[in-house]
Formats: sequence, structure tokens, C-alpha cells
Amino acid sequence: MRNDELSVQSMDFAVKIINLIKDLKSKHETVISNQIGRSGTSIGANIREAQYAHGKLDFISKLQIALKEANETGYWLELLYKTNYIDEETYKSLDAACASIRVMLIASINTSKENSRG
Repeated sequence: MRNDELSVQSMDFAVKIINLIKDLKSKHETVISNQIGRSGTSIGANIREAQYAHGKLDFISKLQIALKEANETGYWLELLYKTNYIDEETYKSLDAACASIRVMLIASINTSKENSRG
């Protein structure tokens, strides 16, 4: 099921973000690591909340929040790469995982919106 895959990928991504934060803090970087920690782990938390939403509109709203958090996380990843806190390989890997989650979120949001009209 698509939402199950979304839950799995968002959890795996959150684990990768937490490991990234550990690495950043060892380099004494705290400003961006705090930001990406919040946004990167919030994606999965909002997806999890959506599973027990109070109806279709609440479900869509939670997924839209997760999408915004994924977009913000992409920004922080790019900034970390451009400031040489992460290498190109790490950036590409994490950015691809984040992009995959965004694609699934957009598809789920669009499907939910279409189903709520019918």
C-alpha cells in the first residue's frame, strides 16, 4: 500500500537525518543541524498523524504539512552541501530520498483530493 511505503521511507529518512545531525554536531555545527533535525523528522511524524486523521480534510492537511517539511528539508540539505558540511555523495543520496518522499506525498495528496470530490 502506498501509505505504508510512505511511512517506511519517511522513517528511514528520519533515521538518516538523525545520523547526519550526529555528524554535524561533531563538527560543531548546530544552527542548521537543529533546523534540519526539526524539519527532517517532522515529515514522518505528520505522515503518522495523518493515519489517524479526523476525516479526509485533516488527512490531506497533515500530508500537506509533511510536504512543506520535506521541501524545507531539501533547502537545508542544499545549504549544507553548498557550505561544505556534507559532501556531494551524501547530498545526492539524502536529496534523492527526500525527493522520493515528496513525489509520494504529492501523489497521495492529489489522490485524496480527487477521492473527496467524488
